[in-house]
Amino acid sequence: MAKETILVVDDEEDILELLDYNLSRHGYAVSRAASGEAALEAVRADAPHLVILDLMLPGMDGLEVCRILKKDERTAGVPVLMLTARGEEADIVTGLELGADDYVTKPFSPRVLLARVKAVLRRRAVAAETGAEAGASLAVGDLNINPGRHEVLVKGKAVELTHTEFQVLHFLARRPGWVFTRYQIVDGAQGEDTAVTDRSVDVHIVSLRRKLGACGKYIETVRGVGYRFKDL
Repeated sequence: MAKETILVVDDEEDILELLDYNLSRHGYAVSRAASGEAALEAVRADAPHLVILDLMLPGMDGLEVCRILKKDERTAGVPVLMLTARGEEADIVTGLELGADDYVTKPFSPRVLLARVKAVLRRRAVAAETGAEAGASLAVGDLNINPGRHEVLVKGKAVELTHTEFQVLHFLARRPGWVFTRYQIVDGAQGEDTAVTDRSVDVHIVSLRRKLGACGKYIETVRGVGYRFKDL
């Protein structure tokens, strides 16, 4: 069985060495990049199974790299795990809104990092396996969701969503009227053992409502519990 490949992107050589050592000894094939530009070139040349991306890079920063990767249909499906010393909510929220799958703050525990890596890769594997089962299109009022084409239309007009936003919307829309907690939404949309905060789920919901316009009202807040998709 081929090794899962991971691209680590950081301008600090000691961090690259630490990541390379810990990931390699757990069976991953590791490649490195020390700048945002080099990272984009590497992903486009040979897409890895996961990118571990430092946000504080010289020149093009990690958030811009993430934005470019998620905007390009050739690389949008590559999971991104953000690595940052900033620890500021604004950076984390921005990264998640851009489509990043998870984050780890510096200084980090190698064991925690490996757990996050395994969780992200597992979620993507589950999504790939269950994609065919959940592939039927959904039409709700003026909203149309096509999983096969990863496309959402509002009144016939395409709406651009991040991978996570699409997964959350599809999960809720397949079960209209059902109420889900934030953690149930995370597990159902992306797989088990997802290491995210309640706040990140709320961010995705707010972004979804904004992007869906009038159809954003289909996603209802159930105070003290979570969210549900309106049963029309």
